[in-house]
Amino acid sequence: MSDPILKGQVALVTGAGRGLGRAFAEHLARLGSAVALHGLREHGPAEYGEGTTLSATADDVGRAFGVPTIALLGDLTVDADVERVVDEAESRLGPIDVLVHNAGGDIAARGGKPDPNDAIDIDAEDVRAVLDRNLLSTILVCRAVARRMRERRRGRIVTLSSVAAFKGRSHGVVYATSKAGVVHYTRCLADQLRPFDVTVNSIAPGDTRTGRFLGTRPVPAERLVESGTLDRVATVDEVARVIEFFAGPQGAFVSGQVLRVDGGTQCWPG
Repeated sequence: MSDPILKGQVALVTGAGRGLGRAFAEHLARLGSAVALHGLREHGPAEYGEGTTLSATADDVGRAFGVPTIALLGDLTVDADVERVVDEAESRLGPIDVLVHNAGGDIAARGGKPDPNDAIDIDAEDVRAVLDRNLLSTILVCRAVARRMRERRRGRIVTLSSVAAFKGRSHGVVYATSKAGVVHYTRCLADQLRPFDVTVNSIAPGDTRTGRFLGTRPVPAERLVESGTLDRVATVDEVARVIEFFAGPQGAFVSGQVLRVDGGTQCWPG
């Protein structure tokens, strides 16, 4: 059991119904924080077999770690929904100390991955969907929470980018572009919030074995081992553990940074 270094604090985790979002919520709860778990759909956790409902997921996390938890639904590409989610989190749990904006993904306007998913022929609706779900939602959510943290002169913000932001790829270019935008926004926001003792950093995962990742593509069995090599797909916990550094005492003077969690697939500066 981890030390409750965040006891008495409040965290908001977006996209927390399943996958990495749920893992972030669980790790923050393990560290003693009350957690507001946001999701787009109540039954989102069931879509890839990682639970039943967002409400049940929040209850399970709270019961497992003995902390207050709530479930919040909202479309984070809509400003009014963002403000409502943040307002409700703070009214029910208290001022937000830690924001983990995890919501996003390479998801087309009608669901699933964009097809085609390239630089030229991708559908315009899919372009908007990927940009909105990743970059626009990051700006709207971080903006809403940052204003409150600025007034209180404290807080930690963590965004989710991707290793795709650093290497680009011809199939997935809009997703890579949106995540590159998240990286740049994170660094700019960090600079603006320096005088207010608010840190802003980003986690950039590589391939991670979420339900959605495993359910949407074939993965060779040799990449699903959990030890003995870094040439494999990360577990969600290996990525989620990074949140302890950015949200905890050791990260108090670290801001504007992007930490790639990919087993070293990109060993160069940037």
